[in-house]
Amino acid sequence: MGGTTDYSDWSHENLIKRVTELEKELKDNTKSANPTNKKNFKKPRCEREFDPSKYNTRLIALKLAYLGKRYNGFEHHAHPTPLTTIEEELWKALNKARLIFPQGVNPLAPGEVNWEGCEYSKCGRTDKGVSAFGQVIGIRVRSNRPLPKPKAKPALEESGEGDAGEEENMHNTYPRENGIEVTSAPLSPSAGIPGSKGSDRGTFSLEDPEIQESLDFNHITDEIPYPQVLNRLLPPDIRILAWCPSPPIDFSARFSCRERRYRYFFTQPAFSPIPSQLEHGTSASKMKDGWLDIDAMREAARLYEGLHDFRNFCKVDPGKQITNFERRIFYANIEEVDDYTSSLAYVNGGSFLDESVRSKANGESKAPKVYTFTLHGSAFLWHQVRHMVAILFLVGQGLEKPSVVSELLDVEKNPGRPTYEMATDTPLVLWDCIFPHEDDESRTDALDWHYIGDTPGYSEGKYGQAGLMDDLWKVWRERKIDSILAGELMGIVSRQGVEAHELSGGKGGREEVKRFLMEVIVQD
Repeated sequence: MGGTTDYSDWSHENLIKRVTELEKELKDNTKSANPTNKKNFKKPRCEREFDPSKYNTRLIALKLAYLGKRYNGFEHHAHPTPLTTIEEELWKALNKARLIFPQGVNPLAPGEVNWEGCEYSKCGRTDKGVSAFGQVIGIRVRSNRPLPKPKAKPALEESGEGDAGEEENMHNTYPRENGIEVTSAPLSPSAGIPGSKGSDRGTFSLEDPEIQESLDFNHITDEIPYPQVLNRLLPPDIRILAWCPSPPIDFSARFSCRERRYRYFFTQPAFSPIPSQLEHGTSASKMKDGWLDIDAMREAARLYEGLHDFRNFCKVDPGKQITNFERRIFYANIEEVDDYTSSLAYVNGGSFLDESVRSKANGESKAPKVYTFTLHGSAFLWHQVRHMVAILFLVGQGLEKPSVVSELLDVEKNPGRPTYEMATDTPLVLWDCIFPHEDDESRTDALDWHYIGDTPGYSEGKYGQAGLMDDLWKVWRERKIDSILAGELMGIVSRQGVEAHELSGGKGGREEVKRFLMEVIVQD
């Protein structure tokens, strides 16, 4: 009865019939074991409505870095631009993280940038293509600090009058009623006096049981990790480096900044030199084509230091009625960048080296080297740094003497800017922004910066997997490979065909450029 059925004598038709019966039995058994009317108790996912009134806010400062080549500058403009701006990317990340919550804005598609209600301020407005490694913004954002329990309202408010306006105000990040916030002493002695902005936030008792939970909050370790949250949402070439949890009273990233530092990177030689035998019109007093006289550039750079009228070193914006062109430069110099290597071996050949470089090298130094024009100043005019660099390049090529800087700074003698080409944008970096106390002559930064990796519990945010350095490594590696491949290609081409020292003179040399600045003065 329970033995195995012998199918050896079954016909083909009977076997098919038997298989069909077994399949039907199996299907019926499966249905009975898994009834289709079983209820699904999983609730459908729905997006919870965000209630801004439940969250405290605080003013913080953020230090960020970005590579500007892919962006249309830092500042957002009302009119469309071919490339996005840094501010647009910050706006999208801040909204998506619900760190700000403008009324009527979809956090996943926040639309037009509008910083109203966020106490937003920015230090530098870098132009298209310009990078920054120390840009600073101030902004009021959502905080983890618990809100104190609301106090009983007067009878007039309980009747409903004024509620609509208060509810509408909850969509900004202004200080909440009875909210507690940590600030630092003002940078200016005149700030924070009674009656000034930020000094009338109200008083409270430390013994009040209603605010104990808010007082027990650690404003750093218990807070939202702002840099890490934003870095997960920002493009890889924009990164938050640090945050200041307690900016000074009346802090403004623009007006509290007392010093802005720039660096403009360039190579030595500035462009590919040609063999000596192909040059025309060279003399012992002129640098070899492509090479820069670094000593002359240093001499010219130092002439920028001090308080000067820089109207001949900027682009005048017709939309702004600027009457004061005086700016103070604290430091200006040409500095060599250490630890840079190059695969452009052909540049070190005898036919390509300038005589002054060959005599200083002693067979040890390799070209090309990398230098920066390092500049520290209180503030700068539109395109001022790039105009200053352009003049230094003319001095470095021997087309102008270092004294041309002093002549252009003399606006009585030269009241109009002469025509000259402005230096390109991508080598320029806003290196740092300094916020010292007003009476500090050393101009030491007074902000309490907390860099990624400093906060206990978030130490892996710098060197850990998917940390800041890991992100930057990917960005660096992509560009480094491009540099290596371009260098290898130049090396291959330089070794092909006739050797450089065997080439004879002809029409292949560059025509010597004659661009003396002071020949013609052209009014802007």
